[in-house]
Amino acid sequence: MPAKRPPVPLSRERIIEAALHIADSQGLRRLTMRRLGDALQVEAMAIYHHLPRGKEALMDALAEHVTSVHVEPRSTWQETAKAWCRASRELLREHPGVLALALTKPPKGATAIAIREQTEQLAEAGLENAAEAVRALRAFVFGSVAVEVQQSGWADPEVDEWVRRDERADEDFERGLDALLKGLQT
Repeated sequence: MPAKRPPVPLSRERIIEAALHIADSQGLRRLTMRRLGDALQVEAMAIYHHLPRGKEALMDALAEHVTSVHVEPRSTWQETAKAWCRASRELLREHPGVLALALTKPPKGATAIAIREQTEQLAEAGLENAAEAVRALRAFVFGSVAVEVQQSGWADPEVDEWVRRDERADEDFERGLDALLKGLQT
């Protein structure tokens, strides 16, 4: 008889990854603590040890996971801003199931730190009104991803397979990003 492998210890990271998988594959409405516990092969109550506020803490953690992006500063504020926007877009596109949380949850924890870091990087690189620019860039990224997800068919129950990559969306994003950066220069 083969030896049983010991269970993988439950951790906050494991919980978040499992929750992201459920939200992305089945939708946020289908993410329950019971379903999450089943996916992790634990009792739902075990999750509360890592997330004492339960589902509210889980929703905050998911939003934070997809909105706390860090990049190294580039040679110009424009290149730094592009790196932030591209990284943010990719992370949001990877997890369409929690896009609604990213759009509605106020920035806390790691997300607030990332926003402050982005603002400081852009200001140090010479951009005036960096905080206003960061708000505009975040709005552009979130709006772009929302339109992409909407057009991809991800949430449409009639669609068998949704489009994860769309070259036209990539081109539109880059064109819009360039236009926004030009506007921020003035």
